[in-house]
Amino acid sequence: MGTHTLKRQLHGEVVLDICFPCQGIWFDEFESTQLAPAGVLELFRLLHEHHDELRQPWRDSLHCPRCRERLIHGLDRTRNGHFSYHRCPQQHGRFSSFSAFMMEKGFVRQLNGAEIADLASKVQTIRCSGCGATVDIRRENACGHCRSPIVILDPDAVDKALANFNDKAQRQQHIDPLLYADALLANERAKSQAAREKQLKRLDTDLSDLVREGAETLWNLLRR
Repeated sequence: MGTHTLKRQLHGEVVLDICFPCQGIWFDEFESTQLAPAGVLELFRLLHEHHDELRQPWRDSLHCPRCRERLIHGLDRTRNGHFSYHRCPQQHGRFSSFSAFMMEKGFVRQLNGAEIADLASKVQTIRCSGCGATVDIRRENACGHCRSPIVILDPDAVDKALANFNDKAQRQQHIDPLLYADALLANERAKSQAAREKQLKRLDTDLSDLVREGAETLWNLLRR
């Protein structure tokens, strides 16, 4: 696997391990959610550049690159459908296919039963977008090897996802990480002070109002 450095949320970088022949990405714990919108767009560009390379199917047994324990299969769900991944039992991270990452970020969607039936009337088997195994879609609605669902790159979904990430990336360019941190600290100080006053005066202070005020202060800072 090769390493690629991408932008992190607010500040810093995320270093991802990517295997283009097997079309897989290793995410250390929380790295997928830490990617900045600009990082997601850059990763999407990288995946697209290597889309036509010779595919190498996954092994039957996958192991964590950190501790070498066997990875455990898992499923998660987004608005676009279920996606499959393999996680380390020691919580070192997870291994995801390109298609699972793209579904997680909204670039592809899962085919419904009618769409799979229509596709099966035209072709008998397809290559799994997750692990590369052959799937007989006349009998199966998911890969029998890695349990990845049948997905499709939806042009409308791509346009919407790209527009969403482009908008977020542009807005994040104007965020000052120091102001963001100051706002969070100010909110915590306000909550702590309110708690002390409540103990001293035994007043029924509604802390939810302070949270809302802190959130409003933070939002005003981010809009500058």
